[in-house]
Amino acid sequence: MSQRILLLTVIAILMILPADAKSQPASDEEAIKALIQPAYVDGLQNLGDLEKTRAGFHPDFVLLGLRDGQLTRLPIADWIASTEKRKAAGQKPPLTTCKFLQVDITGDAAMVKLELHREGQRIFTDYLSLYRFPDGWKIVGKIYHRH
Repeated sequence: MSQRILLLTVIAILMILPADAKSQPASDEEAIKALIQPAYVDGLQNLGDLEKTRAGFHPDFVLLGLRDGQLTRLPIADWIASTEKRKAAGQKPPLTTCKFLQVDITGDAAMVKLELHREGQRIFTDYLSLYRFPDGWKIVGKIYHRH
């Protein structure tokens, strides 16, 4: 009887454990992509749902740029305010799409390299930094190259 209980216990444990070590990162990768599309690409680039942007970006996010050899900083609150003004003015940019080139996850940190395309042209290569918080992944920083 005790062997049967042991066998059933082992089976139950195996059923709740991931099938292999790669199953967790795959779901993290999917979660990260599912966050970036509505929060960043649809929200900020395509003037979409900014509530999804607010949910996907950490409040301390900063976009770092390089202009004329000088580092520039754009906090997420300022970027959202600028996007809200463009939406209110009725601006409708051409549709921006993204191509995920790399998603690299180590524990609770991730880096995503993606390309943004508009009207068939590559316009930016972005590097987004993310951390996993108790309520999920959040974009915390960005650097980019304008093509």
